[in-house]
Formats: sequence, structure tokens, C-alpha cells
Amino acid sequence: MLTQEVRNSLDVADLNQLKLDLNHLQPVDVGEYIAQLPQKQRAIAFRLLNKGRAIDVFEYLPTEVQEELLNSLQDLQVVNLVEEMSPDERAYLFDELPAGVVKRLIQQLSPEERQATATILGYPEGTAGRVMTTEYVRLQEGLTIGEALNKIRLQDEDKETIYYAYVTDNNRKLVSVVSLRQLLFTFPDVLIKDIASSHVVKVKTETLQEEVARVMQRYDLIAIPVVDREERLVGIITIDDVIDILEEEATEDIQKLGGVSGDEEALSPAHVTIRKRLPWLLGIMGLYIGAASAIAPFQQVIAAVPVLAVIMPIFSNTGGTVGIQALTVTIRGLGVGEVTPKDTGKILRKELLAGFGTAVVLCVTMMLLSLIWAKPEERWVAVVAGVVMATNTMIAVSLGTLLPIGLQRLKLDPALMSGPLVTTLLDTIGFLTFLSIVSISLNVFHLTP
Repeated sequence: MLTQEVRNSLDVADLNQLKLDLNHLQPVDVGEYIAQLPQKQRAIAFRLLNKGRAIDVFEYLPTEVQEELLNSLQDLQVVNLVEEMSPDERAYLFDELPAGVVKRLIQQLSPEERQATATILGYPEGTAGRVMTTEYVRLQEGLTIGEALNKIRLQDEDKETIYYAYVTDNNRKLVSVVSLRQLLFTFPDVLIKDIASSHVVKVKTETLQEEVARVMQRYDLIAIPVVDREERLVGIITIDDVIDILEEEATEDIQKLGGVSGDEEALSPAHVTIRKRLPWLLGIMGLYIGAASAIAPFQQVIAAVPVLAVIMPIFSNTGGTVGIQALTVTIRGLGVGEVTPKDTGKILRKELLAGFGTAVVLCVTMMLLSLIWAKPEERWVAVVAGVVMATNTMIAVSLGTLLPIGLQRLKLDPALMSGPLVTTLLDTIGFLTFLSIVSISLNVFHLTP
């Protein structure tokens, strides 16, 4: 991390010392430092970096800061900066830039880099083809170990990773894979094909990025090859990309469960926060009209038994929490591949068993609270409240389990609307059941004078 002295260097205008400090720190730390500077000072600090260091640091900057720096730099500096970026990072940046700027930058790239960028941008977002890099070590199967090592030394110094080398035939069809360890500890005159493994773990260009992450996690890989429909090698995905994918997917699911759209950050401007949250709030308000409509016909019942106004919020909060607990566990299991829709029966049985134990405890607790708060002539409500609480709990675990699985079967994101749907349905069912039973008791049994 940056020292306080480095953080203060720009403030005291000691640019020589700042230049020395920035060019000796890790690129990720320099990127963090520049991102935290006021907008007018970012370009100054970035220009103090050596060319090679500037390229490394640029890839660690937030996209909005990258765009800001591109606008402040001269055209030649911008072209050099973008040219030296890795193809996958360049494609990610281009996704965020205006189309006109992207078109101009692509035209100024070298033919090789232009082709690599166009290849990645040609695949749909969220797929392996879109997050891969075209910088990898490729070997011909007829090479010896010595020839392969010489090739790597002379031609592959700038590749993203050299820990795996991928062996292809003359048509670039992926044949086998060999590790750097195998190359280093095998005699130079041995043929590559004699030591390479033909059991290659690979993914297709159209494979979803979260599936790529699961495959790499399952097989403990630091890189995985990406092939097209003809089994030709077109790129690789490295472990650093997978970490970004996992963070992106986890962030997206958490935000959706919390009713936040897009990629809102903690330090986003106020207008961005409003734009990201307000549509969800209005949508959820629309959903809760159903729950409110269930209560509206029972206003006279609530007026006749005032303790209901005290009890009903507990129904809402407790039932919603039980549903969200089951929902979170199920979505997490689906997200990491721990369970599939085929496991619906197993998951539901486990949740119902746990839900039954929870329902008994919540039923007793609800009855005791109702007895404490109710007037003597209203204490019969405690029995109704306890039974409805237990019933609502069993419904909650069922919905929290079945709803995300059902959404996934429909090819929808389980995190998209599961939370609001579960809480709204539980409130509607709970209020309607509770108030209906109380209303029947008042009218038929005349339990309250």
C-alpha cells in the first residue's frame, strides 16, 4: 500500500519525488492512488509514470478513470497506451467507451491488435469468448522440447501466461497441453507429443463465464483454453480473469437481491444511486400493492381487535426473513453449481424438515407475544397467530426453495426478482389467512363482544 508520504507528495508539489515513488510501487497500488486523486490531478500523476509502468497501471484503473485519462492525453499517447493493453482488457475498456471513440481507436491499432480486439468483441457479453485473451503459448506437435523452449524464449515473452503451452496441429486444432514444469525437466531431444497430455480441459467460446469459473475451480487450473465450434484454439482465460468474473457475479447477485440494478458502487454520485435504485423501489412498491390490497377489506376487523396491528408486522418481517434465508442458500447453491434443478426434491425435503422445527419455535413465540400484548378478551387471537405463523413459515421455506429453481428452469436469473416476489407473496398469503380466520371467528363464534 502507499505510504502517507507518497500520498502527500502531489500536495506539496514535489513531483520529482512523486515520480520516483510511483515508478517503484506495485502497479495496482499506483492505480489505487491515482483513482483516489482529485480529477484535475490524475492526469498529472499519470504522466509522471514511465511508459512501461503507465501501461501496467492503466489496466488497474476504474473504467471511468481510464476514459477520463484518454480524453486528457494526446492522440499518440492514447494510441500507444491502448495498443499495449492486453486484448481482453482492451475489449473490456471498449465496452464502456462511446461507439465513436471506440471506432477511432480501433482504426489506429496495428492490424494484429485490431484483429485480436475485433475477435473478442465479436462474441456475446458474459461468454468465454468475450473474456478470453488471445495471448497464449502455442506449439506445433512435431517440435522437440529444446525447440519448444527456444520458441517460447524468442517469441512468447509478452504472452499473458507461459505456465501452460497448448499444442495444435496445422489447422490450429487443439491437440494436447503441456506444462512449463514438464518442459523444463525433460531432455531437449524428446518430442512434445511424447509428454503432452491429450486430456485437455477446455471450454467453448459460447460457454457462459460463470460456467468457466466453475470448471477452473473444479480442476484447480490457472488457465483454460477456449476453442471454437471446430475445436480450433482461439484464446485462453486466466485465473485473474476468473477472480474478476466471480466478483462480478457475486456483486450482481447481491445487488439484485437487495433491489439495486446495474453496477452501483459505494462511492457512486447521488444521481447514479437514484437512477440505479428508484426503478426497483417503484417496482417493489407495485408488488406490495397486492399485500396492501389483502389488508384493505379487513379494516373494520383490525379496528375491532387492535392487537392485530401489533402482531401483523411480526408476520411480515419474520416470514420474509425465513423466505430470504432459504432463497439465499438455494441461489448460492445454483450459482456455484453445488445443486441443479434435478436436486429440487432433496433440497425441498431438507428445507421442509428444518422449516418444521423453525415453525414450532416461531409458533410458540408468537403465541406468547400475542398473550402479552392482547387484552384478556382478545387472547384467543394468540392461537390463530401461532397457527398462521407456523403455516407461513412452511410456505416461506417452500417458496424460497422452489422460486429460484423455477426461474432457472425458465432460463431467468434466480436472483433477479426472487427476493421481492417471496416477501410479497408471503405477506399477501399471511395477512389474508390471518385476517380471514380472525374475521370468521368474530362473525361466527362472537369471540369479541
